[in-house]
Amino acid sequence: MKFTLVGASGFIGGALAARLRAHGHEVFAPRRGSRGLLDRALGHLIYAAGVTGDFRTRPFDTLRAHTTLLAELLEHSDFSSLLYLSSARIYRHAEHGGEDAAIFLHSEDPEDLYDLTKMTGEALCHASNRTRVRVVRLTNVVGADFHSRNFLFDLIRAACDTGRIELRSDPDSAKDYVLLDDVLEMLPRIALEGREVCYNLGGGRNLRHADLLAPILDITGARLNVREGAPRIAAPVVDIGRVRDEFSFLPAQVLPRIPELVRQYRKLNHAQN
Repeated sequence: MKFTLVGASGFIGGALAARLRAHGHEVFAPRRGSRGLLDRALGHLIYAAGVTGDFRTRPFDTLRAHTTLLAELLEHSDFSSLLYLSSARIYRHAEHGGEDAAIFLHSEDPEDLYDLTKMTGEALCHASNRTRVRVVRLTNVVGADFHSRNFLFDLIRAACDTGRIELRSDPDSAKDYVLLDDVLEMLPRIALEGREVCYNLGGGRNLRHADLLAPILDITGARLNVREGAPRIAAPVVDIGRVRDEFSFLPAQVLPRIPELVRQYRKLNHAQN
């Protein structure tokens, strides 16, 4: 089976390309800026391009990554199906974390830029009127992505490299996390078999910062400092009932994997030094 993977140079895209090839699929992974995408049959197209932790300093790159090429592909390309990877971050201001939740965003808030561009990408998918176009809203994906600027990897790097973690949000703040292996297993299934247009894909429960910190601090012996007045940030629990019911999805537990991630980072860091 043929897949085209836009964003294969990224963490999720690269791992997904490797997984698909290992399962015997043909994978076309165009480089950023490649031409000719509109002149060939793309098969099953998975759009994994995006800007994550540094979106605040790259607003125009964020807009382009999440919307511009997507719009061209939806309007002009030849694909059998298209799966757009969005983000469950959009639920931050919502009353609940279900796919039908009303999303509230503030255009003047730079923190909402990421969410606005992802929602624009989703809206393009819905408005295109193309068949077999689907959206997956991912929660925080956990794997050996030690170059990521996402929260968990920042904690691991700080603990290992400096022996000190400076926490800018309350330890009782909480978010949903899902293991990379679960994401790689489910994305092709949703792309090929999904009956709905939009799916949440996550762990189905919020983990407190304190839960994540405990094994990191225990292994590394790092010191924790919580910034005075640090806000408590708690997003709604992301509802994974739709993907669970349709695909019998049962996410693996994230916390038992954290010690191994710390050991992997230490080994990698030691090898590089």
